[in-house]
Amino acid sequence: MTPYDTHATTDPFVRSISAFEMLIGTLSGGDATAWTHDELEEHLEKAGRDLLRLVLQDHLDLRAQREEKQVRSGAGPVVVGPDGQGRPWREPGHERWLATVFGLVRVTRVAHRGPSACNVHPADNALSLPAGRHSTGLRRLAVTEAVRSSFDQAHDAIERRCGNVLGKRRLEELVVAAEVDIDAFYRARIPVPCSRDMPLVVQVEGKGVVMRPEALREATGRAAEKAASGHRGRLAPGEKPNRKRMATVACVFDTRPAPRRPHDVIHPPGGRSGERPARPGPKAENKWCTASLVRSPERVIADAFDQAEARDPKCLRPWIVLVDGARHQLELIEAETRRRGITPHVLLDFVHVAEYVWAAAHVFHKPGTTEAEAWAADHLTSILAGHAARTAAEMTAQADHEQLPAARREAVEACHRYLKGHVNQLHYNIALANGWPIATGAVEGACRHLIADRLDIAGARWGLPGAEAVLRLRAVVANGDLDLYWHFHTRQEHQRIYPEPSPQKLALTA
Repeated sequence: MTPYDTHATTDPFVRSISAFEMLIGTLSGGDATAWTHDELEEHLEKAGRDLLRLVLQDHLDLRAQREEKQVRSGAGPVVVGPDGQGRPWREPGHERWLATVFGLVRVTRVAHRGPSACNVHPADNALSLPAGRHSTGLRRLAVTEAVRSSFDQAHDAIERRCGNVLGKRRLEELVVAAEVDIDAFYRARIPVPCSRDMPLVVQVEGKGVVMRPEALREATGRAAEKAASGHRGRLAPGEKPNRKRMATVACVFDTRPAPRRPHDVIHPPGGRSGERPARPGPKAENKWCTASLVRSPERVIADAFDQAEARDPKCLRPWIVLVDGARHQLELIEAETRRRGITPHVLLDFVHVAEYVWAAAHVFHKPGTTEAEAWAADHLTSILAGHAARTAAEMTAQADHEQLPAARREAVEACHRYLKGHVNQLHYNIALANGWPIATGAVEGACRHLIADRLDIAGARWGLPGAEAVLRLRAVVANGDLDLYWHFHTRQEHQRIYPEPSPQKLALTA
């Protein structure tokens, strides 16, 4: 007797349904009634992850069954590989493992083969599977955890949530790989437009990161080797000679004009009367940060000016560039502005100027006295009013009048040289009248957040690829762009792994 053809009626999600029913049975049983809420949470956390893994596995198996059924029926066109060659032979049952946020799952698919050609798996393309074992969701979790805490802590956090699916070394590699599309992402993104009245501010700063010996720049490495050959006593607190590589950090932001007077920044000698409160300064809006250990300062500054030009292509807004006074930094900014044919207003960070003035004040008066405060307030107010050259001359004249010895007047001479050498970057009277910022608080805050809070944690010694990736990804997070960047990165990654066949090759094989 010829048997009748029967259709399988088994639910493809029978395993996950069974696991769910078992979980419900456990919670409705007598033992669970004696559990505390934390015991319930612990049980559900593990059982729930296993349940979701089974649901995902059942779905992948269902897709594999449907693909194999299509192959057996002979349906579907001949698959063409990225080389343009057809793959006429089909072989089911090819498996690969995928580590996900729920645990390990097995992906079964059909391999399309051809003579002297690599296998092509259309199911991999449809699922957008990564080149390695770890899923896109797991990679995103690795980036999220690694950029905010140490790699050890990130690994522990992932293991608690997902199980043993990722090693520490592979975690570092995933973070490095996640950084590759940041430049392309920002080149393709259009900044938020602003009105012509809103100033555009660029700030640049440098900060050192403690590196492994092989990751230091060549000159620093030679100095470290030379120092290691000698003998030195105990280092000063926080001192790390010849162990740091300088990172360049830049910020670009918009701001609303907030006009002020000198006494809004520096209180008058004797304190404020309270009759006229100090006016607040301008606030940063739409702040964008970039930073790098690998790229030269020239390249980072160029990236910052690229962002500024994208916000104001015709240079219709006032451009303000704030720096800390480093001569090399100023030269790079001047070269970049000449290359682009723009004329920004370059200002020194007023906080740096105040440090020099306070050091000079302590030459004439004891630290902490009202006389020292009044002297510094008077001279800083004069500088804010646009009289930096006169202020420099007055303090040296006072040192001459009091016949200070050379050892004592060193701070006065340093302040005089600083003010006279940067007199063209001290037009604070114009900046205050127009409501521009006069301090680099935004970029210094970025240095603390991007570098000090993560790369400068106790005991950290960085290799160059890992430090660069963490630094740049932290900048993306600080810009509020991680979600948008990750969607862009996954699309780029898909195109790299599954490129479309070339039209020329398709024409040749037709």
